[in-house]
Amino acid sequence: MKFFLLLALSLLFIPQNMSAQKNPVPFALFSPKGKKAKYGKLLKSAESADIILFGEIHNNAISHWLQHTLTRDLSSKGKLSIGMEMFETDQQQALDKYLQGMITLEALDSVGQGLWSNYKTDYQPVVEFASEVGIPVIATNVPRPIARQVFRGGFASLDELSPEEKKLLPPLPIPYDKNLPGYVRMLEMMPGGHGGETFPMAQAIKDATMAHFIIANKKKGVPFLHLNGSYHSDDFEGIGWYLNKYAPDLKVMTISTVEQEQVEELLPEHKNKAHFIIAVPEMMTKTY
Repeated sequence: MKFFLLLALSLLFIPQNMSAQKNPVPFALFSPKGKKAKYGKLLKSAESADIILFGEIHNNAISHWLQHTLTRDLSSKGKLSIGMEMFETDQQQALDKYLQGMITLEALDSVGQGLWSNYKTDYQPVVEFASEVGIPVIATNVPRPIARQVFRGGFASLDELSPEEKKLLPPLPIPYDKNLPGYVRMLEMMPGGHGGETFPMAQAIKDATMAHFIIANKKKGVPFLHLNGSYHSDDFEGIGWYLNKYAPDLKVMTISTVEQEQVEELLPEHKNKAHFIIAVPEMMTKTY
């Protein structure tokens, strides 16, 4: 009897974070201010937007599942275009051929810097669906060798590119605000260290290129869903800042993915990151 009494008392003092969740959920959706939101509201907002920037965590399974779900739901409502950070502008011709069934995946992987290592698990489902129903997929990201060139020599190094290489970029010179909080934080990550001022420039050339090719391929009345890392569109900066520079009349909706230990409430540091914030448990399965 004494043993069972001690056992009962010990159970009362198990730390809360060690107890099982009553209703574990894979994600929670929030408004900018941290109010719970429903997927139906996100979908309706996406339908009325010109451009949807879906910010993912690259190895987060929930991000990729929701991207695939949103792609299918938007396409069921009408025409849709898709843009992807995961393809670079020098891959567009090969990507078009692949979508039309003219070349193999292996051939596509041999162009430029090739496919991302997690392509098959995380992005192929969206691309294959797009191919099946005739949705155009746009390669929006800057070729990695050019981004590395900017990292080494800043924007001035872009003048050294050939006319053909410059076609893979927005018109030069690239607008740039080094005081944007996101770029300032990048410098703070490397105080006085490797990369210096060119570190955020290498990020900016990606943001600017993605924004430019989104706009260049945007069709009137057709939503453009763009898949990118959250850090390229969080806080309405990055791609969003360049979209506002290049085409301020377009209605842009943003989605951010964040990870938290628990997802019942949105942490203060994640509020106002986007129009919709997807909170995912930190223990969620990673795709790589």
